[in-house]
Amino acid sequence: MAPVDSMAWRVKACSACHGDQGRASPEGYFPRLAGKPADYLFRQMLNFRDGRRSHTQMSYLLANLTDDYLREMAGYFAQREVPYPAPLRPQASAAVLAQGQALVMQGDAARGLPACVACHGAAMTGVLPAVPGLLGLSRDYLNSQLGAWRTGARHAQAPDCMAAIARKLSVQEVGALSSWLAAQPVPQGGKPLAQLPGAAPMACAGMHADNAARKEGR
Repeated sequence: MAPVDSMAWRVKACSACHGDQGRASPEGYFPRLAGKPADYLFRQMLNFRDGRRSHTQMSYLLANLTDDYLREMAGYFAQREVPYPAPLRPQASAAVLAQGQALVMQGDAARGLPACVACHGAAMTGVLPAVPGLLGLSRDYLNSQLGAWRTGARHAQAPDCMAAIARKLSVQEVGALSSWLAAQPVPQGGKPLAQLPGAAPMACAGMHADNAARKEGR
């Protein structure tokens, strides 16, 4: 058992929804925390605490925590190396899955939609310091987050590139993306890339270190 004064003990409340050590599962709504880039996790906790993301329980848990404490929590989960479960069998049709795959891998240049892999990495496991992986997440969670960006219910530090992208997606395309991503196995280890091989297709706060997140909204 972890010592009472350890970070492993302090984040026990997180495991009720996110699973032991933040491992989550391919079912349900709550996302995996284990192995995500620390700066990404730190940004999201700031967003919940400061009102850019809305979730009653998360906002309550984080309301009185300092930036330094949130960064320590983020570092703890980022260092967890626990196996990813196998994905669930897709429930969508082959045509819907093909549409999702095309958007992930190629985007739609005519509409100014970059491919997901252009920012999240060719293996879709994320990129340091703050771009999350897209695999190992449930279809319901992916649907809800893309939908929240699309409707303006979710916000990030500026420039909020995901909001701009999601607003260009139809409801059908959101479903196709989520269905295809949720059906993909995570490559061995699932660790984020150290950096993208080329320039990102658009300006995005998640491409930068957490100094910007600390200043935003102050």
